[in-house]
Parts: sequence; structure tokens; C-alpha cells
Amino acid sequence: MAWQPRVVLPHTNLEVGRIGLGASFGVDASDLEYAYDHGINFFYWGSVRRPGFGEGIRRLARRDRDGIAVVLQSYARWPAALLRHAVLAGLRRLRLDHADVLLLGWYNQRPPQAILDEALELREQGRVRHLMLSGHRRPFFAEMAREGIFDLFMVRYNAAHRGAESDVFPKLPPGAARPAVCAYTATRWGSLIDPKKVPKDEDVPRAGDCYRFGLSHPAVDMTLCGPATREHVREACEALAKGPMDESELGWMRRVGDHVYGRSPVASLAD
Repeated sequence: MAWQPRVVLPHTNLEVGRIGLGASFGVDASDLEYAYDHGINFFYWGSVRRPGFGEGIRRLARRDRDGIAVVLQSYARWPAALLRHAVLAGLRRLRLDHADVLLLGWYNQRPPQAILDEALELREQGRVRHLMLSGHRRPFFAEMAREGIFDLFMVRYNAAHRGAESDVFPKLPPGAARPAVCAYTATRWGSLIDPKKVPKDEDVPRAGDCYRFGLSHPAVDMTLCGPATREHVREACEALAKGPMDESELGWMRRVGDHVYGRSPVASLAD
């Protein structure tokens, strides 16, 4: 079995590597260039904006602006003008005239209309190209998908937290109307790759296994990686090249996930 290491995200015209890198953990500009050279071009400038990551985006934008996808995140709530300020400040730091994606972070109910209006105006003005939403209340994604405002959803999904398989993925619109799905917390904050938390009779997953698990679900378009070192970036690139898991590997990851979560193998997936 194989997959395409790049995909055009549904609801967008963005062609991206199926693993994206987040800014929070410490990789530097040369690590982003390495990632780009190995098929990763989705860069998430999140809540912790480290200088080295920003420099990497600036270098790659000079090299191939149309070939990278830059995500700006904002937790701005009120007043709505703070959202615009956050976006414009981020663009200035990155020396960009637009972001490919604006992520409205951590909403478990419909964002205030003023925030939505500000986001839509930023899109209309070309300061951002696409809108993305993250949250933890899974039924909320289907509710927002019906409104057609957001092009991408950031959904928690990993071998321990698999509730999206029943509560999100099958409830999104079919075909071209479906927003793109970006999975996050692939390693469950490191617990899925912690030898102390994995059953003694099971192999310990690596981070790359966690990325491949998420990407093996047909509803997941891409997953996020939070690398701190070049080795972490290299492992993500290798996972991208390796392709999806077979049924044996998926079963192993589910067993590990059940144990880490504290659920029996026959329990419901109500995490």
C-alpha cells in the first residue's frame, strides 16, 4: 500500500506535504529548509513563535513563496480588532503580505460573529487565503461545517483518542464540500511513545508511527508534528515517505492507545 506524500487539501487549492511542522518546540531555520527539501511545506506559526522557525519561513518564502503554506494562529476573542492586530503583526514578523491559513484557535462553540466578520474581511482583503478552526468538542465540527465558513478543521486524533472516527469524520459533508482535516496531538503529548506508559509486551511506537497512524485514516488529510530537533524532523520526513500502516500495524497502535488511555479493548471510544 502507498499514498501520495502530497495532497491538495479539500476546500482549498493548497498542495501540501501530509505532515506539517509546528513552531513551538525549537527547530531552527535550517531544519525547516531540510523539511522542505524532503516534501514538508506546511508551517504552523502557532502560539509560541520561536525566532528560528520564523527565520526558516522567511528564507523559504524568498526561495519559493507559492510552494509553502504558512498558518497563522490567533486565540483573540474580544475585541475583534485584536484578531486583525495579531494577523498583521505576524505577517510583519514573517515579512509576508499574506498567510495561507488563518487558524482561529480553541473554539468549542461558534465564534462570536464579530470575530468571524473580522476573519472574513481579512480573507476578502487577501491578508489570509483560507480559514481554519480548532476545538475539542467533536460534534461542533459538523455544526460548523454546515455553515461553510471554514476551509480546514484541526481535530484531535491519535491512537488513544479515536473518538473522531465516529463523532467527526463520518459527519462532515461528502466530496468537495468537506473541509480539510488536520489531525493534531499525534503522540498524545508524548505518552504514546513513552516506554513507561506502553504495555511491556508491546513494541514502543516512535513518533513516526504516530504520524502514520493518523494519516492511515482516509478522512485525515494531514497531521501536525511538533519537532524540537533535526532528528525529529528527519523522522517526520521518513514517516511521510514510508506510507500508511497495514492492518497489523494499526491493530498494534490501537492496543497501545487503549492501554495509554486506560480503556479496555472493547470499551466505547467516548474519549
